[in-house]
Amino acid sequence: QVLLVESGGGLVQAGGSLRLSCAASGRTFSNYAMGWFRQAPGKEREFVAAIAWSGASLYVDSVKGRFTIARDNAKNTLYLQMNSLKPEDTAVYYCAARSATGVVTTLSRYNYWGQGTQVTVSS
Repeated sequence: QVLLVESGGGLVQAGGSLRLSCAASGRTFSNYAMGWFRQAPGKEREFVAAIAWSGASLYVDSVKGRFTIARDNAKNTLYLQMNSLKPEDTAVYYCAARSATGVVTTLSRYNYWGQGTQVTVSS
């Protein structure tokens, strides 16, 4: 079992920055590929970014060049640095883990989920 707890969400103006954190516990963090997903009101949960144990990463096109995913295996923590935020980035952001090494974008291939943290970007 893996427990994931997100933090760092909040209200920010367009063009601003936030850094989300996801603290993991329960199993060897470095053995898991990790991802960030988001869900806006009335929409389905969507892939944002993922990172393998090796550091290899993948992003959805809409956040490339603005968001950076990173992990600190020594601290069992996943991060998402979000810069140049836009109102359309407003959503609940979820941290997810999958008990495999490769990065994938498919929601159903992640085994564990956090409770989510709200990010609101005002125009």
